[in-house]
Amino acid sequence: MCNSHESFNTRVLSVPAAKAPFEQTTIERRALRPDDVLIDIKYCGICHSDIHNAHDDFGSGVFPMVPGHEIAGVVAAVGSEVTTFAVGDRVGVGCFVDSCGECVFCQRGEEQFCQKGVTIVFNSIGYDGELTYGGYSQKIVVKDKFVVRIPDRMELDVASPLLCAGITTYSPLKHWNAGPGKKVAVIGMGGLGHLAVQFAHKMGAEVTVLSHSEKKREEALKFGAERYFVSSNPDAFKELAGQFDLILNTVSANIDVDAYLSILNVDGTLVNLGLPNKPDQYNVFSLFAGRRSITASNVGGIKETQEMLDFSAQNDIAPMIEVIRADQVDEAFGRVLNSDVRYRFVIDMATL
Repeated sequence: MCNSHESFNTRVLSVPAAKAPFEQTTIERRALRPDDVLIDIKYCGICHSDIHNAHDDFGSGVFPMVPGHEIAGVVAAVGSEVTTFAVGDRVGVGCFVDSCGECVFCQRGEEQFCQKGVTIVFNSIGYDGELTYGGYSQKIVVKDKFVVRIPDRMELDVASPLLCAGITTYSPLKHWNAGPGKKVAVIGMGGLGHLAVQFAHKMGAEVTVLSHSEKKREEALKFGAERYFVSSNPDAFKELAGQFDLILNTVSANIDVDAYLSILNVDGTLVNLGLPNKPDQYNVFSLFAGRRSITASNVGGIKETQEMLDFSAQNDIAPMIEVIRADQVDEAFGRVLNSDVRYRFVIDMATL
């Protein structure tokens, strides 16, 4: 137990340096402010961007680091001004934990684009000047406006990956109006891809999966894809030329951008969701030929995240997960890099 009126220590999984093994240690969490929620973390998902940061792939890592932004747990205490949550509520926290609340983007519920700069849940300097530590932890303190409610019919371990992988795929599908009459292609059948297929299917779009091998065909069709093509087969791109209104690229590796642009219809859009370590390259003529667009999407706001959770519960959308112990995270990182997971790892924080 902890006194919510005082700062307190909590157990965490911490990376002492880039690419170093995880250590079980403790950090200090702040005392509750009037608008804060104290959460007992039950589960935290592993996202590829956790690995990018822990390995300092983008050169912005601050160590020691506590990753984790797919947090599911139970409210343990609330600040004096909190009215939307109570002790015992089942809640989640995603990619960010603060924003200015005043700019045009915050006002319209797109905190991820905050003009002052959104505070990421870990490896980020908050408005108070303090470094943030993420969800590979037993407890976390978060401003109430950045906490979402997990529907009663959804298990906490299943909800966990939806806080990043779910909103990352749901948001662009909504923004680019995936639905009846639209043809959507999903590149990659991994942690993001298997959720993108489910969301697009439940929204009413016709879904095609493009994967690097045959091994996930059966699962893709089970999740709602109508068609499945192996991207290493050049004949696939000839057959699919000019067909799609929207392509979601869910992989974190570099792709043949021109090949994928060729399968977009006129005014079609290729949306990048993964973050490759090296820049992609493409020929402008691939865009010129069909007024095509290439862009990227960055998660979604808090309101949309709640909408996504509710939509998932109502439509029986769920990630396929493998629950692991805290002492298996290093192994899990290696397996993610080797694409050896169906489809998201979730850490059981009771084992920390």
